[in-house]
Amino acid sequence: MTAQPDIANLRAAPVERRPILEARDVSKRFVKRLDLAGRIARRLGSSIREETVHAVDGVNLTVGAGEVVGLVGESGCGKSTFGRMVAGILPPTEGSLAFDGKPVWQGGKVAGHDTALAIQMIFQDPFASLDPRMRVEEIIGEAPLVHGMVGRKGLADYVAETMLRVGLDPDFRRRYPHQFSGGQRQRIGIARALAVKPRFLVCDEAIAALDVSIQAQVINLFMDLRADLDLTYLFISHDLSVVEHIADRVVIMYLGRVVEVAATEDIFDAPNHPYTQALLSEVPRIELRRRQYQPVKGEIPSPLDPPSGCHFHPRCPHATERCRIERPALKEIAPDRWSACHLND
Repeated sequence: MTAQPDIANLRAAPVERRPILEARDVSKRFVKRLDLAGRIARRLGSSIREETVHAVDGVNLTVGAGEVVGLVGESGCGKSTFGRMVAGILPPTEGSLAFDGKPVWQGGKVAGHDTALAIQMIFQDPFASLDPRMRVEEIIGEAPLVHGMVGRKGLADYVAETMLRVGLDPDFRRRYPHQFSGGQRQRIGIARALAVKPRFLVCDEAIAALDVSIQAQVINLFMDLRADLDLTYLFISHDLSVVEHIADRVVIMYLGRVVEVAATEDIFDAPNHPYTQALLSEVPRIELRRRQYQPVKGEIPSPLDPPSGCHFHPRCPHATERCRIERPALKEIAPDRWSACHLND
């Protein structure tokens, strides 16, 4: 039988939450420098130039303590890059990130030891993110031992306790990652993150590589951990059905920009931004089983050369000349609801 998420308990967090993560005008650009041949060619008159990928473009976002925020968008929209900046893996090119009032990044480096431990990331591929040459007890126990959170004498018991918390048998702690199934490997990754007692988890497509039945089990595990450990989640996913069931708020991202932010019920009941409307209109539903589905028209533009004005205007059925020229600001259109569209004016 397929395990189903315990939907009744998924949104048990309080409505009023103090901000724990704040992103202000965060941008990330990746620049591909010209090699020697390219520099020579440019000196000789070639039009070759450095390439700049605009992965994240001026994102503003606040996450409350104990909240589950779903970050949704098409592949290549920059959501994973944003998650890596939050987790302290990639430094932002511009803007600032603050965790619990303290900067995450300072001078191109993670600002504080406590912040680095408090924010942990769980990756999409549970096999690629684990060192195949390390035993499970080393994968889980290395970080808490290095950071002095547990002594060597108590390490075995600490690893066993952490494995039990995520539903793994401690008797298997001497095994290697390849000796586990995909769902078990993802639990090892979750245990590794929990071992340093984090307060904030960035889940980057954490269930996308798993079978559907295993996805439900891992979702239930995430929600149990949220309740037991008072965790906050930034849940990055392209699966709208999963986000609908687990997130308190949903953030819609398109080509590096946030285009809409709202409570989950508001997003799914009455999407405001044309891109959000296009995404949700193509979600398969039983009551619409006879409908002819059509994908969002056009291809997502290249982040190497994003469109001017509103990034969505080449694909938007409501685009005007203003959309082609002027970037729409992310404005509050209703209490706790934000959208970046000129139509709201």
